[in-house]
Amino acid sequence: MASLIDELIDVLDKEEREYQDLILLSQEKTPVIVRGDLEKLQTITAAEQVVIGKINKLEKKRTEVAKDIALVLNKDEETLKVLDIADLLQGQKEEQKKLLAVYDRLRDTLKKMTTVNEMNKGLVNESLDFINYNLNLMKSVYQEPGTGNYTKNAFNTTPVAGVGVFDAKQ
Repeated sequence: MASLIDELIDVLDKEEREYQDLILLSQEKTPVIVRGDLEKLQTITAAEQVVIGKINKLEKKRTEVAKDIALVLNKDEETLKVLDIADLLQGQKEEQKKLLAVYDRLRDTLKKMTTVNEMNKGLVNESLDFINYNLNLMKSVYQEPGTGNYTKNAFNTTPVAGVGVFDAKQ
């Protein structure tokens, strides 16, 4: 059982470090989003995918270790949580302390990750809103006013297809 606990602590620690790397990449992405540097954004996103792949492998390993621990403890693997495992380690204070420490670090790291992602999401949404505003502004410049373009029978005399902003033939 002790080796399973040590393995769980090791996997959680590695997972926490990978999330730290992901946070650094996300923080690096923030000014890139502001600048609108798409090439750099693609490079950062590719690096994030590599880290996410590592996290997925670690998560799979963590699930396997948790399943083994649940089997040894005769507990339901679906409901067994890290805090439950820590509670069961009352007689092994050192392992309990290590497990709780890595759990707390991982939880704090995930909260920080969520904060950074929410900020980046807001920046991306603001950029999209700005782009849509500019597109609508450009579109309105090329539209004719909607008043005074009717015949005496109330038919609109404005051409259906006007001059477009983008030339699709180029």
